[in-house]
Amino acid sequence: MAVVGIERLVYAVMDLEKSRRFFCDFGLIESAGENTTFILPEGSRVVLRPIGDPLLPKASRISGPGVHEVIWGVDTAEALKRLVDSLRSEVDVREGEDGAFRFVTSFGVPMGLKVFNKKQVVCAPDPINAPGHVRRLNQHRRWRRRARPKTISHVVFAVPDFDQDYRFMVDKLNFRLSDVQRGFGMYLRADGTYNHHTLLLLNAKAPLPELDGTLKFHHANFGVEDIDELMTGANHMVRCGWESSHLGLGRHRIDSALFYYLPCPAGGDAEYGADGDCLDDSWVPREFDEPLFGYSHYVHNLPPFLLKEPAWSFHYLTDEGDSRS
Repeated sequence: MAVVGIERLVYAVMDLEKSRRFFCDFGLIESAGENTTFILPEGSRVVLRPIGDPLLPKASRISGPGVHEVIWGVDTAEALKRLVDSLRSEVDVREGEDGAFRFVTSFGVPMGLKVFNKKQVVCAPDPINAPGHVRRLNQHRRWRRRARPKTISHVVFAVPDFDQDYRFMVDKLNFRLSDVQRGFGMYLRADGTYNHHTLLLLNAKAPLPELDGTLKFHHANFGVEDIDELMTGANHMVRCGWESSHLGLGRHRIDSALFYYLPCPAGGDAEYGADGDCLDDSWVPREFDEPLFGYSHYVHNLPPFLLKEPAWSFHYLTDEGDSRS
């Protein structure tokens, strides 16, 4: 094992107080004495800084607000040294006072590596009943008041040369290729996690309304326990006056995860996620020839581009002798 997940996301924001209020309502817990830093149960952090703050990375090529630095957590000092040595053959790496080794990827996203004592998160989802399959007898499901995200599951950037630049993460940081949406995105898993992906490099030139061909932050996914916690959080955000999701509740096909995207004043979207696929190194990557088939199994607010059901078309990369992973 080496990279065990996201240790920190650093946002560059236009309105610090509005962004802070959003994440408070979203269910993140503020760090004591630091009203622009939030700590999740796994120990990961969300840090908010105003655009132009001297503590933000100066070499970032990311346009617009949103995440401008990702710090990846590494399990041991020995693994950290190996990764830093590998990086130094290609990019400049500098150690910060906080123990993080910072660099800028070949595709322009500032990142860092830091030893991270990631905490174990324990969940106990309610059993699910189905016709002829009783798992919950004389017991009602829990009634939740708020969503409290447990983890930062993944981060997404729109990258102009996504289908080439993903090699940096694979070759230098030992990320694994999970799946490919042809012409749309490369899904990458940090080698010390079971998440289907911890980083998605999205095609910045894809025909989607929010993409304009430039490098920018797209969204971050925050993991909750189940669909009940996800929708409790969604309803709470609307009650607090935040804009509701354009798509509503949905489930991706490519990683089976439930999703609910909320427009975020800190930049991009903040996503509640639950029930995604878990992978290890025995997983065989797939390529989805029709990218919209991979995007969604179902969506509550069906958008125009999904009114016609996408063709069922994908293949396993090993079937074609593909060596991308």
